[in-house]
Amino acid sequence: MVFRMPAEWAPHARTLIGWPCRPTSWGDSLAQGRAEFAAVANAIAGFEPVTVICASADDAEGARPLLDAGVEIAELPMDGSWLRDNGPVFVTDGRRREARHFRFNAWGERHAHRDRDAALGATLARRLGDAVVAVDVVLEGGAIAVDGAGTLVTTEGCVMHPLRNWRKSRDEVETLLRAALGVEQVIWLPQGLEEDLDRDYGTDGHIDLFFDFIAPRRCLLLAVPPEDPNYVHLARSKALLQAAGIEVIDFPYMARFQAGARSVIAPYLNFYACNGGVVVPVAGADRALDAAALAAIGRAFPGRQVVGVPMRAAPMQGGAVHCLTQQVPAV
Repeated sequence: MVFRMPAEWAPHARTLIGWPCRPTSWGDSLAQGRAEFAAVANAIAGFEPVTVICASADDAEGARPLLDAGVEIAELPMDGSWLRDNGPVFVTDGRRREARHFRFNAWGERHAHRDRDAALGATLARRLGDAVVAVDVVLEGGAIAVDGAGTLVTTEGCVMHPLRNWRKSRDEVETLLRAALGVEQVIWLPQGLEEDLDRDYGTDGHIDLFFDFIAPRRCLLLAVPPEDPNYVHLARSKALLQAAGIEVIDFPYMARFQAGARSVIAPYLNFYACNGGVVVPVAGADRALDAAALAAIGRAFPGRQVVGVPMRAAPMQGGAVHCLTQQVPAV
């Protein structure tokens, strides 16, 4: 049997979440960020087990009153809180589970002193009793999406950014991804959202801000009007996906809100599909827009309960629900 990364909507054993622990990153929004992370953890705990990783005993003590009683807390060394990107990426052959541990360099060397984050994926996998296979590719989990049936989608602007995999060609990276994650097809989109290219808050174009698989070879893709700066490359991405045989459903919903002088995006497509549910970030800036987006996601996942979680502090840091979660597939 071949080890393959399952689709996110496949059954989970649990969800892993990192607890915000870096006051220098969060500043005055740290308390709000922790409340938002707790709300996500509690929402997911209504569907499956959740483990929240805390960097210290003090963080664990502060997290406990915010988390439902059934949420497990584990204390492990870490530097940040976006476990999607530096956590373990799991593959299964249907009977066994292994972890793939990619290299993590803090989103293209945006931050210093993230050595503990770079080691955390392997540490977590071994804590769960899973074998760990290192992969010599710099990769964040938010940069890839898989349909569980052999197709992976990513953005060239992120994965092949010169501050990530400059020593490798795209073909070399693709070969390693195919072998590590058990995929036969890799679709390279040109870039992510313009808003995600910001050197302070961006990731160079993570896929999980504008794209989601919802079934094998079927996806939601952000659709924007022609005057939007993302229009040209999203249109090109749509054409590339369709040419590769992927059914594309337009998703014309994107929330924004003001944070001082900044216009912050709050992407609904940064949702998380757990056992029987879909947890979606909502900014509350336009309640009619929030409702329309939640309804569209519900249509994409019939039979699952869609739960909206208010989030503003996390989007101000560049992430939302999907960015702070990492699924552990069931076997």
